[in-house]
Amino acid sequence: MAPDQVAAKTLAAGPAPRYFTWDEVAQRSGREERWLVIERKVYNISEFIRLHPGGSRVISHYAGQDATDPFVAFHINKGLVRKYMNSLLIGELSPEQPSFEPTKNAQAGWLQHDFGHLSVFSTSTWNHLLHHFVIGHLKGAPASWWNHLHFQHHAKPNCFRKDPDINMHPFFFALGKILSVELGKQKKKYMPYNHQHKYFFLIGPPALLPLYFQWYIFYFVVQRKKWVDLAWMITFYVRIVLTYMPLLGLKGFLGLFFMVRFLESNWFVWVTQMNHIPMHIDHDRNRDWVSTQLQATCNVHKSFFNDWFSGHLNFQIEHHLFPTMPRHNYHKVAPLVQSLCAKYGIEYQSKPLLSAFADIVHSLKESGQLWLDAYLHQ
Repeated sequence: MAPDQVAAKTLAAGPAPRYFTWDEVAQRSGREERWLVIERKVYNISEFIRLHPGGSRVISHYAGQDATDPFVAFHINKGLVRKYMNSLLIGELSPEQPSFEPTKNAQAGWLQHDFGHLSVFSTSTWNHLLHHFVIGHLKGAPASWWNHLHFQHHAKPNCFRKDPDINMHPFFFALGKILSVELGKQKKKYMPYNHQHKYFFLIGPPALLPLYFQWYIFYFVVQRKKWVDLAWMITFYVRIVLTYMPLLGLKGFLGLFFMVRFLESNWFVWVTQMNHIPMHIDHDRNRDWVSTQLQATCNVHKSFFNDWFSGHLNFQIEHHLFPTMPRHNYHKVAPLVQSLCAKYGIEYQSKPLLSAFADIVHSLKESGQLWLDAYLHQ
């Protein structure tokens, strides 16, 4: 073949792809430059993070890492998403590189949860629209706030500084064995952590919604200029005021409103924390997707009451592995997940409901004592 024919064929095929190693990708995890890997393709997300529909933080948590599994888990229309990813593609992993990093081996409330996870309709548009309606109009909270927090939690559960669900460490609680000892060695004491299993009953379940979330959600939407969310929230307050104020008066209405928030808060904290607080809590160690989810979550045994009371999220392991799966299907895949864990020696925890509640208190007591011992003696 003539040289000019070879050159023409090369130009038609396009430029040769750039190849990178895992070390090169891992170095791009700072504020100025951020890369990640999806299905061996290397993407530069440095500018895109501000435009990411799921929020900037959830995608930033995987900067310098492989994001294949969370990409598959979080997106229902992957073909459409890949079209937008093409402009971010800068190369791929070198052929000699492994595919994974060397370091890796109340029913309205649950309904909005389903819409937020895109697990009701087959299209994202309808899920997002109904999510705004249910959480905004029926619950009085912003969808953007829920997405901002919850997607990070699913991406990096129980990872300090990446999972906002454990942001109460260290200012209110000392969580997890590793972080508690670390806090004690640093001689830090923001609260009397050795008594945290007692004051949990005062500032945990009864106070989270009425004394914190109730006010923070308004700060969130105003500070981030989420005016659509604010409009949906206003429809909630207009509706309940017009419904109950004429019947109960101002004092009666406020009493009813905060009593409902108080009861909801107790239920919400116990149900959501029983699957995570007693589990492994640590800094992000960049483990594989399955291990990350299994070490941070546990299940509560299936029963008619447990399924109803927890909105089927007693199958928390399956929910974290397959976040877009409709929750009424979790019990169908649970035996498959259990057999997979048994095959590869991964611990799969499931316990009775009351034991799960008690483990929250026991784990707080244990981590508080670990903090005290490190604080006094190390």
